[in-house]
Amino acid sequence: MAAIICQQCKKRPATRNYYETVGGETVALHLCEQCYAYRYGELENSTAAAILSGLFAETKPVRNKACKVCGTRFSDYERTGLLGCPSCYDVFKEQLMPSIESIQGKTYHVGKGGGSHSREHDLRLRLKSLQEQLEAALTRGDYVAASRLNRQMTAIKRAIKGDNNG
Repeated sequence: MAAIICQQCKKRPATRNYYETVGGETVALHLCEQCYAYRYGELENSTAAAILSGLFAETKPVRNKACKVCGTRFSDYERTGLLGCPSCYDVFKEQLMPSIESIQGKTYHVGKGGGSHSREHDLRLRLKSLQEQLEAALTRGDYVAASRLNRQMTAIKRAIKGDNNG
């Protein structure tokens, strides 16, 4: 059996197999050590520091802010990309949220989806949206819209209750 050649450089034997799912289709990449390290390896410390400093351009007082539980400073997080404990998320929440949103697209957990919980989750999100619309309709005195929204909310609550019962 012939050795698989690296798909990137097409010179060295492939020693690493990387699988990625894109648009529901799984793609395999067979790479040598050097190409794998170049493509998926850890960033050099100077590069990582430059990227993190660009993401977290904050003033000096924030950088010196420290977690009371573990002592981690925001400047430590900027340098390493690691928080010291769960309390750090609360301490640095204001500084972390814009970066989390830019990286992940959302600042709330939506799960992997596809499981039995995903339908209920979607219904609960819809219910929350309808609740906000109902409050706005009541505030402006649009009782016809409020009545329609209330009926929709009742139907969703029944559906959620039905999902929880089996």
